[in-house]
Amino acid sequence: MTKACPLIAIVDDEEPIRKALMRLMRSVGLSVETFGSGAEFLQSLDTRLPDCVVLDLHMPHMNGFSVQAHLAQKHAALPVIIFTGHDLPNARERAMAGGASAFLRKPVLDRILLGAISAATSSAQPGGSPNGHMKFSSELRSPLPGEGW
Repeated sequence: MTKACPLIAIVDDEEPIRKALMRLMRSVGLSVETFGSGAEFLQSLDTRLPDCVVLDLHMPHMNGFSVQAHLAQKHAALPVIIFTGHDLPNARERAMAGGASAFLRKPVLDRILLGAISAATSSAQPGGSPNGHMKFSSELRSPLPGEGW
């Protein structure tokens, strides 16, 4: 049975980005929890497992690759979308080899991010749609020119 409202975890050290993404995701009916560090997010997994993680790569103390590696060991089926403003050489290849569902560069169009979340959450859940996409309300309208967070 597919959940009606997937829980998305946003892990990013920049508060304005966390707030913007939280507003975007809530506007299309997703449940959201935000975390300012990888350690904070990993600690939360003891009490609640999200349906998908939107993970920044470049954070102090514990970078996104470290968080992704921990998730691969403990929660391999959890979809991870890497979301970064610093597209370093080989970062995409490393993230995808580590099991990322998608690798997106900031800034990203709302519809691109929501599409990646939709595909990740649908394919990760039993009963997901055959084409791997769950419809969120934002997919039911045409995107505005230059639309992005």
